Amino acid sequence: QVQLVESGGGLVQPGGSLRLSCVGSGFTLAHYQVGWFRQAPGKEREGVSYISSTDDSTHYRDSVKGRFTISRDNANNAVYLQMNSLKPEDTAVYYCATDRTYGLGDLRPYQYENWGQGTQVTVSS
Repeated sequence: QVQLVESGGGLVQPGGSLRLSCVGSGFTLAHYQVGWFRQAPGKEREGVSYISSTDDSTHYRDSVKGRFTISRDNANNAVYLQMNSLKPEDTAVYYCATDRTYGLGDLRPYQYENWGQGTQVTVSS
């Protein structure tokens, strides 16, 4: 069964850091473009970052550039999102998913599938 499981969320003060994990089972994550998304209460789901399946190039939404880093761990069939200098506006449920456009997608949620259950990130003092 194809499944993605996110973990690593929590409560952190502004300026703090968290590392989110997305672990795949039932398939090899290295073969897919993987995206991280987030959804805050009352807002639409938005793309945060993705890593390419062809050359592991990385892409970020403007508001997280320089603060977030996406990476792969093929040995553990995982993709991580290192989040530094967190801000209250980063508060959301974070999800990972795999691209279903054979690597042609960007950060639009409809281009992805195999969504995990999400992990809550709360940035507050």
